[in-house]
Amino acid sequence: MMLAKVRLLVAVVWAGSLWTVGYLVAPTLFATLSDRVLAGTIAGSMFHMEALLSLGCAAALLLLLRVGTDGWTAQRRRTVLALIAAMALCTVVSHFGLQPMMAELKAAAGPDGVMASAGKERFGMLHGISSMIYLVQSVLAGWLILKQ
Repeated sequence: MMLAKVRLLVAVVWAGSLWTVGYLVAPTLFATLSDRVLAGTIAGSMFHMEALLSLGCAAALLLLLRVGTDGWTAQRRRTVLALIAAMALCTVVSHFGLQPMMAELKAAAGPDGVMASAGKERFGMLHGISSMIYLVQSVLAGWLILKQ
């Protein structure tokens, strides 16, 4: 019973952090700060911390799935495992695949920011893909909570 509560708590922390950073904090930064480069830098730092938290939550949930789901059917266990794996994959692809390419474009852009550079279109495309991955991960997070 206690492990079930811990598992639910970890899933809620993971989902809540995704939703808070992606849909509340980052948009607020861009709406509030007049310096969009600064807003992007702060948002990028927050998304980095979110990625680390996501990987930690995935690891914790995998452990809890292994030791704390004795009463579950094999199908339920496979579904939750697939959700955890898909969410972790979203983090890995976005943070370790797309984010370095976006950072490279930002660094090459200089002090005026990437949106004032030749890499603007590529950055926009990568940002759009990253946003779609984040949306998918956010929906999966809701499903993960419901499956607990």
